[in-house]
Amino acid sequence: MTDMPILVGTFCKRPTLGNLGRQIRVRSNFFEVLALPTQNIIHYDVTITPDVPPALNRKIFGEFEKISREGPLDGIKPVFDGRKNIFAPRSFPFGEAATFNVTLPEDEAISSKRTPRTFKIKIKKAGEIYMEELHRFLQGKNPMTSNCLTATMALDVLIRHLPSMQHVTVGRSFFTNVGAEPLFGGAEVWQGYYQSARPAQEKMLINVDLSATAFYESGPLIQMITKILGRRTPDDLRRGFSEKDRIKVEKTLKNLKIRVTHRGEATSKRNFKITKLTPTSASQTRFDAGNGVTTDVADYFARQYGRRLSYSHLPCVTVQKNIYLPLEVCEVVEGQRHIRKLNEKQTADMIKFTCQSPHLRANKIKQGIDILSYRKNEYLKQFGLEVASDMVVIQARVLPVPTLQYHPSSREHSFQPREGSWNLRDKKVAQGAVLGSWSIVAFGSERDFPTQSIQAFIRELVITCQDNGMSIPNRTPPIMHTNPQGDIESTLKTAWLHAGNAAKAQPQLIVCVLPNTGVPLYAEIKRVTDTVIGVASQCVQSRHMMQAKKQYCANLCLKINVKLGGMNSFISPSQIPFISDKPTILMGADISHPSPGEPSRPSIAALCASMDAKASRYSASIRVQTGRTEIIADLANMVKELLKTFYQTCGRKPERILFYRDGVSEGQFDQVLNGEIKAVRAACMSLEQSYKPSITFVVVQKRHHTRFFPLDKRDSDRTGNCLPGTVIESGITHPYEFDFYLQSHAGLQGTSRPTHYHVLFDENTFTSDGLQALSYNLCYVYARCTRAVSLVPPVYYAHIVCRRARFHARDQHWSDTESGSEGDQGTASIFGVVKPELQRVMYFM
Repeated sequence: MTDMPILVGTFCKRPTLGNLGRQIRVRSNFFEVLALPTQNIIHYDVTITPDVPPALNRKIFGEFEKISREGPLDGIKPVFDGRKNIFAPRSFPFGEAATFNVTLPEDEAISSKRTPRTFKIKIKKAGEIYMEELHRFLQGKNPMTSNCLTATMALDVLIRHLPSMQHVTVGRSFFTNVGAEPLFGGAEVWQGYYQSARPAQEKMLINVDLSATAFYESGPLIQMITKILGRRTPDDLRRGFSEKDRIKVEKTLKNLKIRVTHRGEATSKRNFKITKLTPTSASQTRFDAGNGVTTDVADYFARQYGRRLSYSHLPCVTVQKNIYLPLEVCEVVEGQRHIRKLNEKQTADMIKFTCQSPHLRANKIKQGIDILSYRKNEYLKQFGLEVASDMVVIQARVLPVPTLQYHPSSREHSFQPREGSWNLRDKKVAQGAVLGSWSIVAFGSERDFPTQSIQAFIRELVITCQDNGMSIPNRTPPIMHTNPQGDIESTLKTAWLHAGNAAKAQPQLIVCVLPNTGVPLYAEIKRVTDTVIGVASQCVQSRHMMQAKKQYCANLCLKINVKLGGMNSFISPSQIPFISDKPTILMGADISHPSPGEPSRPSIAALCASMDAKASRYSASIRVQTGRTEIIADLANMVKELLKTFYQTCGRKPERILFYRDGVSEGQFDQVLNGEIKAVRAACMSLEQSYKPSITFVVVQKRHHTRFFPLDKRDSDRTGNCLPGTVIESGITHPYEFDFYLQSHAGLQGTSRPTHYHVLFDENTFTSDGLQALSYNLCYVYARCTRAVSLVPPVYYAHIVCRRARFHARDQHWSDTESGSEGDQGTASIFGVVKPELQRVMYFM
């Protein structure tokens, strides 16, 4: 029988299901596994040499299957993950291990270097997967063991095997060019289908969702170059292109696979990789044609192939070592992923393609099921896996809407929002800040931003802020114009002095009018105001300043008020008893990692914590740590800092800690829980040996593929999404751990993504209703807007703080794509520290 199970994670068990709210039914993009393999699955390790990418590995494996099915495989149809693992429904007849040679057909060449045609496949038995153990786990009788994990992985490989052999695969998705749409500049977006096997109560489910990614358009290379340069037709290239154009084209085409069209069918199957463009045109690019004769490319093609080039004035592409090909004889090979970062126009086109209403998304997922054709899949049949063809229908509840409180003098000081949004009309902020000492900096000339326009904007801003409950004794702050390319630090120091001198008081705020939406200027303003001067700053786009709309000014008021220590709104204490009954601190933690192209840059960890009994004010702590580590290294000291601030603000020590942690995948639950709970405990004990507040630790996940589709129109909002407050805790959740999905926000466009909350540790003995209602209600007191947001504010703020902290690095050459400069900048020393006077207010808003 099986060995003793290895425990992978024993987290908080689900209490009884909740019953708060109105019961409804929804569809979700999961498909039930009607029959699981009854027999054990055999797991084999596979090594293919020489080492090649997964796409080629699959071709090799496909060829091996073809030649081996009746012989060494004895009719078995195994499945392969493209890398190291093979799973089979029964043992191969060759015993524990065997080695085979596979020769690929000539037309399978996939790179410019002549890939070796013969490969060695070494297959070795790794073990047996006991399916009975998976059944017991799904019934809640067994913990998740490494055997259950491998069984789930085997099911994942099984459902993906056939699509992966037939389509382009990226991660857990496969892509098809059916219905592809062009993106700007020679790229196109393909529809993809994501699939993953997930355990749920008493059954396995297959999660199927849409994904999309950019590919290079296939077809004539000259056509792609026309699009890269934004020209209409290849005829527009007859005038040639500049050196700047040539560099742009070369950068885009580097490493692109092409095939040639001038030598007939036999060679057109062979692919080449572009290494660069020639600096000279085809008629001027000369090479040695043999026998000491040098000729140019255009002349060579005329003599050798009887082909007069139409674009002899354009450069050639270079492939391999000094093989020159005229652009017009090259075709882009289909199915190449666009790896480079998309530009703004491409990103906008991509969003248009992916933004689909719930109804449309559900229909497209249904089409995906037809493409996947689980019913006809021979591999699934052999393993005995059957999958339903309709989405699961599950029970959900719509939680009651909380009562929001504004200042008692408001005409509408206490109310319940409808469908997750409201406005500031007839409302004054719960606690209005006083703004007495401030100044304005316009980053542009008087001609760009006339003083009169700035004054008109300030008048509107002051009136709106006062109508909404702030007090602004100084209505005419000093205004200065400056060069956006100048010395930003000294400009802001001067603005700070102007503010102080004009009001004869400590400066509180610098309003900056920006000429564009670019990152570099914004980043430098935040670095200087947050870490050098220690004053709140509010950036304003010039186009909004010129129009000065009341709604825009109201949004600014919400941000300015909390930056100066005010409070915008709060929830009736009776609706958040967990926070109002005893001193309780909410904490939200997140880590932001550098982008993949910047391995030397550090990661940034942020912790935000509530500072009052209403959980409306927050304070933040930041640390810079080694790139790409998931555990927050200095969490104990960060927690300690914020516990002290809470005590200094409220005069009491928190008796309870509710810790929401973002950015953790399931595979890291153990590691994060063990490391970070210890750190929170250590922080408490370092303040006082006997200080042991009760802790609840909840992981918050947004990166998942779960979507909900209301069955009844009455249960949807105007975008067709579920209503705010829709909670799902059964049917698609963990077999027995305490997790739930909450869609707390109203849909704006596309299909809303719910947030997944997974309780790993709980000393506060939350009921399902208690934690779900509290998490939902908190989403109504996010300070920046008058909408319920999609995840709890402590985590939302931690996310914003991480992003802001990236701007605190000195001498960064911020590009408009928000990636920093190259080179080794992985040291924390280049990051400035937020000034103490800002740390207690929400400067990051």
